Order: sequence, then structure tokens, then C-alpha cells
Amino acid sequence: MSNIHHISGEHLSLERIQEIISGNYSLALSADAEQRIQKCYDYLQDKMKQNERSIYGINTGFGSLYKNKISNHDLEQLQRNLMMSHACGTGQEVPQEVVKLMLLLKVQSLAYGHSGVQLQTVKRLIDFYNRDIYPIVYQQGSLGASGDLAPLAHLCLPLIGLGEVHYQGYKLESRHVLEMFSWEPIALKAKEGLALLNGTQFMSAYGVYNLLQARRLSAQADLIGALSLDGFDGRIEPFNELIHKVRPHKGQLQTAETFRNLLEGSELIVQDKVHVQDPYSFRCIPQVHGASKDALRYAEEVFLTEINSVTDNPNIFPDEDEIISGGNFHGQPLALALDFMAIAMAELGSISERRSYLLISGTRGLPDFLVAEPGLNSGFMITQYTAASIVSQNKQFCTPASIDTIPSSNGQEDHVSMGANAATKLYQVVQNVERVLAIELMHAAQAIDFRRPLKTSSVLEELYRSFREAVPFVSTDRVLHDDIMKSIDFLRSFSLSEPGFSGLKD
Repeated sequence: MSNIHHISGEHLSLERIQEIISGNYSLALSADAEQRIQKCYDYLQDKMKQNERSIYGINTGFGSLYKNKISNHDLEQLQRNLMMSHACGTGQEVPQEVVKLMLLLKVQSLAYGHSGVQLQTVKRLIDFYNRDIYPIVYQQGSLGASGDLAPLAHLCLPLIGLGEVHYQGYKLESRHVLEMFSWEPIALKAKEGLALLNGTQFMSAYGVYNLLQARRLSAQADLIGALSLDGFDGRIEPFNELIHKVRPHKGQLQTAETFRNLLEGSELIVQDKVHVQDPYSFRCIPQVHGASKDALRYAEEVFLTEINSVTDNPNIFPDEDEIISGGNFHGQPLALALDFMAIAMAELGSISERRSYLLISGTRGLPDFLVAEPGLNSGFMITQYTAASIVSQNKQFCTPASIDTIPSSNGQEDHVSMGANAATKLYQVVQNVERVLAIELMHAAQAIDFRRPLKTSSVLEELYRSFREAVPFVSTDRVLHDDIMKSIDFLRSFSLSEPGFSGLKD
């Protein structure tokens, strides 16, 4: 029997999301969530029968068409029209792992009982999640302010038998998948299409996915940086607790402590040094890696608030007898955090490339380009080119999206966050940083080989040993693309222990 996560009003943490995804949990609604959803839906239906006043998005048009009153017998068609007309996405498809998070986060938001949707609608989204039916969503189309309208329209089209999905390795029209399971298309009720399309689940899913990857890569940057430090015959003094206590940024303190733990017992770090200082890319690791940790901590706080929130519009409050039109769909908090995350991650890649460069520079007793017989062999010359190219691209991706706004809907929606563009750019930055760190790890392990018979610490020796099982020592030139890909796979296949990094876990 599979593990089940019950969607409820309880706080959803990044750790829990990681557990749900990696543990292949199924979703189900808690009894309380079902009651909240049904109560809100019943309240809205009763309200519409008793009230003739205009309520935005329920019996009016959308955006600048809010002035147009819609008759009661057209309310269901209004919601269906909304779903179809807003499915204007284009560009590349959203990765399926992000679509899976979109489904989870959309269900979580609807389950708070302030959206007026049918219980069967939420359960159908859960069915999609549990059966690995992933609607095809496109990366381009959202302004990140009226909610992620176009992406969420594509996410929810299969509810009404439209759009396409990925299922069991095939791209299928959603109506065929509904037929497979004998599911009838959902007949959308008043406000329901708007509840599905309003919301920030496109930005939020990208943010959560990238935060989980960034956590891993930040920890791995420390581990690889420590191996590079020993490979470069660097000094331990810049990690001394005393200097960080007098400038006590949390991430800086954490990074310095991590490096002291990682390098404890290293024969290389304690040997006599002929140089009195290291270049900044080694000496300032606590300050640079630490600043990125602090930025990620800020982004995590923003996204934890967001994924545990109601972000559609209008919001319905049955107990207070209120239906309130506001702006909880506006992605400005996310856009700023996404841009900040991209900058923070890009810096981890930038300083990593500099360490890779120093390791191939032919200094401190290491051979040129970390290879025997340089000249006949080019060794790691061009891996550094690759890292430099990627780092340069990241700088271009880090131009903030959140500083831009273009009015839409005849000026009614006159300030937007562009957080969706920030989200997709961040995804590319994170992927790029992983590649740069994989290249540094290749350089660091090669440098350690040239330091033998001296050993680094037990933790780093274990890292080295595991890595060498995947990527052998480069004795003469070979096709290094293959090694880079193996190094990337290696980074994805192992996890670190708890803070302090006393060892590696399989």
C-alpha cells in the first residue's frame, strides 16, 4: 500500500514536499478539507440564488470586462469560456516534475475552502496527480499578476476534456484519458474556472522545485569547494571562527563551520604553506557561499508563506458572509524572491568557475591543466571554457524580471510582476550551476590525485572515492563531455548528511 499525504490546513513544508515527491506519495483530502471545500461551495451557490448584485468573476466578465453582467443561465458557460480563451501558452513545455508540483500546490490552495469550487473538481486534480497524468503546460504566457492565467488554464483544461496530457510516456488528448478511466468531464460551476486559473501555482511550483535543487547544490558547493581547497593546497585560516564572529552573518558563520568540519583530519590542510594568502575564490568562500545561503533562506520564507496561502480571486468567507475581490494573485513577492534566488545561485557558479580556473593554472605544484605531459595532452583546458561559457550565460539570465511591467486587459491590470519569467529563468540558472559544480568536482578530484600520497579528510576521501567510481582519473586526453555528464549524474545521485557533514549517505 502506498504512502498517502492528506491535504489539510496544516503547514506544508519544503521537507514534507520533498518527502511526498521522493516517496511517491498519493494524495487525498482530509475530512476537514472536504468539509471546508463543500461548505464554501454551498455558500456560494446559495448566495447566487439570493443575490442579484454583480460579483466579479462570478456573474461578470473578467479583467476590463468586469462591467459586463452575465445572466444566471450563462454562468457555467462563462467559466468554460474562460478556461478555453485563457489557454494561450506557448514556448517549451513545463517539465513534468514541475507540473506535478503545480497540481499539488493548486489542490493545497483550493483545500482551504475560500475558492467556491466543487469537491469533485479538487478530487479530479488529485486523480491526475495520483495516476501520473500530467497536463501539458507551456512556459510562456503568464505575467505573474492576474494569477498564472495561461499556464493554469492549460493545467486545468483536462478537467473539461480539452488540452493534452502526458500519460505513461505518451502525449494524448485529455478526452482519451478521461475515457480510459470512465471519467466525465467536469461541468464548471459559478466562479470555478476563475478559481482554477487565478493563483500563483506556476511561479510557486518553479520556486519550490528550484529551492529543493538549490538546497542540494548549495551544500554540494561547500563539499566540492572544500575538496578544491585541499587540491589547491589552500589555507584553513580564512575559516577560523574568530574572524566570522566579528562579522556574524548567519550564512557566513554556517559556511565557515561546515568547512572546518569537512577539513578536519586532512593531512593536506595542515601541511606547511609557502603562500601566506589564497585568492578570493578560496579565501572568501564563507562570505560568498554564506551570502547565497542567506538569500535562499529569505526565498524559502517567501515560498513557504505562498504555498500555504489562498491566491485566487475573489476570496469567499462563508463564516463572515463576505465575497471580497482583491489581489492575492499578484506575484510580486515571488518575483523578487525568484530573481534574488537566481542571483544567489549564479554566484555559487561564478566562484566555482574561478576555483576550477586556479586548479588548472599550473601553480602550487600542480601540472598545467591537471594532466601529465601537458602539450601532448590538453587535459582540463576546455572544461574551464565550458564552465566560463555557462557562467556568462547565467549573468545574462540574472537580469531581473521583476523590474518590468507591461499593462494588460485595457489597462485594468496595469502593474504586473513578470514573476513567471523570473521562474523559468531561475530554472535555467539552477541547471547551469549544477553543470559548473560538476566540472569543478572533476578538477578537484584530479588535483587530489596529484597530491598523493597525502590525504584529505575522511569525509572528502569518501567523496573522492565515490566520485572515482563514476569518473576515473584522466591520465591522457579523452572525450570529456562524457565525464561531465557522469559528474552531473553523480551530483544527482548522492546526498549529504545533516549539517556538519560528518559523512556521506548513499
